[in-house]
Amino acid sequence: MDTPCTRPESGRVLRPLRRLVGVRREEVGALLWSFAYFFCLLSSYYILRPLRDEMGIAGGVDNLQWMFTGTFVAMLAAVPVFGWAAARFPRRKLLPLVYLFFIANVLIFYALFQLDLGRVYVARAFFIWTSVFNLFVISVFWSFMADLFSNAQARRLFGFIAAGGSAGAIAGPAITGLLAAPLGPTNLLLISAALLIGAVACIAALNSRTRTLAEDRRLQSDRAAIGGGIFTGVRRVFSSPYLLGICLFIWLYTTLATFLYLGQARIVADSFDDPATRTALFAWIDFAVNVLTIGIQAALTGRVIKWLGLPLTLALIPILTAGGFAGLGLAPALPVLVAFQVIRRAGEYAVTRPAREILFTVVDIETKYKAKNFIDTVVYRGGDAVSSWIYTALVAVGLSLAGIALIAAPIALLWAAIGLGLGRRQEALRWAAEGGRQAPATRTEQAREYVISSDH
Repeated sequence: MDTPCTRPESGRVLRPLRRLVGVRREEVGALLWSFAYFFCLLSSYYILRPLRDEMGIAGGVDNLQWMFTGTFVAMLAAVPVFGWAAARFPRRKLLPLVYLFFIANVLIFYALFQLDLGRVYVARAFFIWTSVFNLFVISVFWSFMADLFSNAQARRLFGFIAAGGSAGAIAGPAITGLLAAPLGPTNLLLISAALLIGAVACIAALNSRTRTLAEDRRLQSDRAAIGGGIFTGVRRVFSSPYLLGICLFIWLYTTLATFLYLGQARIVADSFDDPATRTALFAWIDFAVNVLTIGIQAALTGRVIKWLGLPLTLALIPILTAGGFAGLGLAPALPVLVAFQVIRRAGEYAVTRPAREILFTVVDIETKYKAKNFIDTVVYRGGDAVSSWIYTALVAVGLSLAGIALIAAPIALLWAAIGLGLGRRQEALRWAAEGGRQAPATRTEQAREYVISSDH
């Protein structure tokens, strides 16, 4: 059963949204504030991302595995700190504190770049920090969404909410492209910080407006500390086959993404000598990805999940990724790689990521924040670090990008199989939570039950 989230809104706003995403009147406010929240968040990040990517190449393509390892070590240090904070602060205080901390970090980097002291070391620290910042702030965002919306609401609304992030991911590169020359790249850090302040304002609006049917549970999660120890999330992950399955799903995803990222860095470095040209190419790739993503998210993501069901939705992009790597193995050229990268990333953002977040709608609040944060940060960046060294070893023994791509294709099929299993397990947990009923045995029965649970 859906959970009302907001006060009634204007019919003029409701009608087009209802036709597009199936939102109910009482959900419109929470939907729009969530959209704005994700917009601010990813606008801020995508102002920083092109600078990070250029610093990675400037520091040497052959040193990227060290950057990924440094990011993983930073994650290992950051997760216990987050666990400590989550054990002591309620959600309404925890989320703003996380973002205020990162706003302070942005301002510190701005000051360091202005002083121009130890620029090489500051640049390397910025690469690592940006990689940590990205995963932490987005992980906290999706934890909040999984806590705020019910499972049935998530299936209808998460695609549209994710489109807010994609709109921000278009705005961020556009801001960078238009203002980098007149203002200077480092001055854009101030705009990034301002957008994070906007995200904090959206959190405050959501906290003040949202209601749920399970009022006692909401009040507890909103006003009381999440509790537990700093390593509670780690223990929960290793004691749950379901969470371990999610870890494996993300590990395989990040392994394939890292293989492609390192292949992209090497081809781009070999193709262009000018840092400005490389930065522009990265920005255009981001722009193409996010334009494609937002169209899919706004109109199709919810329908894809409804039509295919969660298991097939989770397997869809892994299957396409297997085909993409097979194609790259046959034609390892820059245009093929760029096209594959754009399609794969758009599919991940528009389809796989929202579907993946639905997996967490059937777990308790401590798992949503602590275990999920561990998975989204340490497991994710651990996959980056390990796979970057594997890629380096494969190159060292003489494998080309084509050979590595042909190795990656069957890994993508394994990723698809894990997605199918996780989707089926989530549906079983969902049906158990919604009355102890047994999950429907056939796709027809699942579709019928979904229509009933989502009926307006």
